[in-house]
Amino acid sequence: MAKPLTPETAVALLEDLYEAATDALRAAIDRYGETREPPRPGERKAFCYPRLTLTYPVNGAHPKLSRAYAKFQDPGRYVTTITQPSHFRAYLIEMMSHLVRDYGATITVDLSDEEIPYPYVVDRGDDLGKGDVTAAELALHFPVPLLARVGDEVADGRWDRRPDEPYPLALFDAVRTDYSLKRLQHYTGTHWHYVQPWILLTNYHRYVDQFIAWGMDRLAEDGPYAALHLPGGGTITRGMDRAAAEAVVAASPWHRFQMPAYHLARADGGEGLTLVNIGVGPSNAKNMTDHLAVLRPHCWLMIGHCGGLRQTQRIGDYVLAHAYLRQDHILDKLLPPEIPIPALAEVQVALQAAAAEVTGETGAGLKSRLRTGTVMTNDDRNWELRWTPERQRINLSRAIAVDMESGTIAAQGYRLRVPYGTLLCVSDKPLHGEIKLPGAANVFYDRAVGEHLLIGIAAIENLKDNRAGLHSRKLRSFDEPPFR
Repeated sequence: MAKPLTPETAVALLEDLYEAATDALRAAIDRYGETREPPRPGERKAFCYPRLTLTYPVNGAHPKLSRAYAKFQDPGRYVTTITQPSHFRAYLIEMMSHLVRDYGATITVDLSDEEIPYPYVVDRGDDLGKGDVTAAELALHFPVPLLARVGDEVADGRWDRRPDEPYPLALFDAVRTDYSLKRLQHYTGTHWHYVQPWILLTNYHRYVDQFIAWGMDRLAEDGPYAALHLPGGGTITRGMDRAAAEAVVAASPWHRFQMPAYHLARADGGEGLTLVNIGVGPSNAKNMTDHLAVLRPHCWLMIGHCGGLRQTQRIGDYVLAHAYLRQDHILDKLLPPEIPIPALAEVQVALQAAAAEVTGETGAGLKSRLRTGTVMTNDDRNWELRWTPERQRINLSRAIAVDMESGTIAAQGYRLRVPYGTLLCVSDKPLHGEIKLPGAANVFYDRAVGEHLLIGIAAIENLKDNRAGLHSRKLRSFDEPPFR
């Protein structure tokens, strides 16, 4: 009788099956390019994702656990397909280890019937070389992405299970994950495997300049960081001459990418930091977080600009969002505006502590610069032109700031079970005559952006010490897949 699979041996088997499937698919594509010979009868059965099944037997009392994840709702079989198991190795082992130890779950690994779409195993473009084979031609013979198979029904609680079917094991299956991994490369200009589990999102390129400068300073030290990966493939490594590093930055074609990303990675393979400039608007915010979520990050924080709505606020003050008036409309069908988006206490505490640490202000001094309240997120940059109705909404909500991304990012964190938070900097006061003009804006940016970024980084360092508490039960419903 074969020994039961351990989490470690299960991941090793997943890696073997995935490597065999992708190697077989690539080999068949290369053969087609050389000979125009399509896959042989039955060959496509080898082009499938591996499948992971955990079975929770009926064996006594259901354990009562305080953690928010790695929990079975009921006895039964829980199934998902897996892609890139080597990248997700630590995550998979952590999730399975909890479930085996606490529930006595058994693990099964085999090959699924879900074919791997060929674009997910090649990095070439429409012209795939070797006889000028086009993507349209390959689609006649090889599995292609089918949008009908890609969706967020599990994450959105819209899946229906028949009594004879297994439960979902994870929020995202293999084909949904691969869809987003390719999208991340397209939008950010960097390979998805550079994305770190701690993420800062911003809406202004000046934060990128500060992040690069801060990252180069860290790489000049004898610290934990090893490399800074830039859009377009450039990399700055530890100990690199400063002039050479600045030349790499200058050569980065970041402007070719809609939402360029920058990744500061650690030498020990531990948890580094990613900054993504998502640009302006809720559509960009949803787009990027839809794709980042499949990597199961520990947290994303919005660090950007806002308009201050109170007379007592000053340019350069900070807003720590504890609620959101969502007028972004981008998620209304998936997560209606009447669904409350709770503030996460662990994130709020970390951001406030980081603000005190970086500014040197405490007590009344910190309170005069950092205000907690409701942020209004609007999909119309010129909302001021609807002054009469907007004034009433602002009064009713007691909003203290307005922006175009924060409510969407928080709602996406809630929806996709990624811890979230928002710290904004007041760049103008549209209701009080202090509008954003070029001269005053530049003075503000030069003074405020560096400090603001450092607060975000310090908050993430604070959160790293409380990972278990960070993944809050506020983000989980009664009917959840076990994997975080």
